[in-house]
Amino acid sequence: MSDLLLLELIGGLTLLLLLTLLVFARYSGLLAGVTVSAGSPPIRNVTVAYKFHMGPYSETGRLFTESCSVCPRLRSIAVYYDNPHMVPPEKRRCAVGSILSEGEGAPSSELLQLYQRFGFKVFSFPAPSHVVTATFPYTTALSIWLAARRVHPALDAYIKERKLCAHPRLEIYQQDQIYFMCPLARQGDFYVPEAKEAERKSRGPADASDTQVDGTGADTLSDTSSVSLEVGPGSRETSAATLSPGVNSRGWDDSDTRSEHSYSESGASGSSFEELDLGAPKWPRELSTPEKGEE
Repeated sequence: MSDLLLLELIGGLTLLLLLTLLVFARYSGLLAGVTVSAGSPPIRNVTVAYKFHMGPYSETGRLFTESCSVCPRLRSIAVYYDNPHMVPPEKRRCAVGSILSEGEGAPSSELLQLYQRFGFKVFSFPAPSHVVTATFPYTTALSIWLAARRVHPALDAYIKERKLCAHPRLEIYQQDQIYFMCPLARQGDFYVPEAKEAERKSRGPADASDTQVDGTGADTLSDTSSVSLEVGPGSRETSAATLSPGVNSRGWDDSDTRSEHSYSESGASGSSFEELDLGAPKWPRELSTPEKGEE
């Protein structure tokens, strides 16, 4: 009799554990729908503190943790410049950091000095007129893993189906949502200097003078496309335990690759955003510089 009760107890606990895992997975966004659309960006022009990384995207977790440790109250942001389905892991470029300010307001000097102390650089991203965008719940660390496996394939399909030139790919971690954004205009303004330099080096001396043109005709490798602020050297290694966006098991980084293409090179530029069904703007237009390619 005691053995039977023990088996029943073990069975009950196992069932309870499974139910708990299912509830946790659902809370993390397992059943959340993924809707991709084109319209105005989810954020306005922003100033970010970032660190550049070249290598597997699965190694960016430490950068998320580091930026969150400097100032946990700020939103995290990541910019991925290369398509992991087409670029070898060791050549993938990205920038990871925190959003210091948004809109017309400038970040405080104290905040700039704080990030400068830990070796971050500062760069400004504009608010493009149109982007491809999607959202996903951000409630647990599992949400990041689920988003990487559900949202990025949906974005890929949307962009490929409409033959859009949409690059690079941004992730913004804001409260309980992850915002995904692929600019359809002013793409060159989202390339930090290190990403442009890495692109020049990969092209080699024979192609050093070549430029990369986005869907609006803007030179994505132009050094004058955006204004950056150089900050002093420094580094920081931290093991702070935070719910940082970086996850070493990102599924987006697990594909086998054989050729070298960035999002801008792999994206088709035959269609423009005027052909899309664009909704009402989510934000008022507050651009830092006049938009390129607009009448």
